[in-house]
Amino acid sequence: MSNPAEGCLRVGQKAPDFTATAVLDQEFKTIKLSDFKGKYVVLFFYPLDFTFVCPTEITAFSDRYSEFKDLETEVLGVSVDSEFSHLAWIQTDRKEGGVGDVAYPLVSDIKKEISTAYNVLDPDAGVALRGLFIIDKEGVIQHSTINNLSFGRSVDETLRTLKAIRYVQTHPDEVCPAGWQEGDKTMNPDPVKSKVFFAAVD
Repeated sequence: MSNPAEGCLRVGQKAPDFTATAVLDQEFKTIKLSDFKGKYVVLFFYPLDFTFVCPTEITAFSDRYSEFKDLETEVLGVSVDSEFSHLAWIQTDRKEGGVGDVAYPLVSDIKKEISTAYNVLDPDAGVALRGLFIIDKEGVIQHSTINNLSFGRSVDETLRTLKAIRYVQTHPDEVCPAGWQEGDKTMNPDPVKSKVFFAAVD
């Protein structure tokens, strides 16, 4: 486990690597974050299996997993539950509070090492806050956001941000303005050239 100094993890840093047991296709698998180098990774933490907001997030990302796959991106969900809890949750129907089959790995962080490394562990509750990190092909964190426990995240916004990251990394002379969507105009980060963008704004 590679741990940065507590509280110092930030955008632009290498994502802490980890090795952990995950559940995928109802099987236990050992995965390493570094195994996904060369792909983008959406790494998100959630508090616990068999809770209330969490299954809505797990299933939302799973239902749209193909959109992430088309963007050369792997999705990893992480909580402090055991792999056995993950498996039981997957084997429980959605109508009964489970998540059913999930298209991406659910990672067990039962020792709380991963959530600690990413500085999302709530020490009072003993669970991870709703942290989400977008990691690029070189293993560098390009985006992070953390929600409190009681409200979930948006798959649409995650995809929008991922597309913006991919765009600026392949177009280094351009930047994406607020609310940028794929296909929208970008701007040149230059005091003179940026006026072309602003001149076209209604």
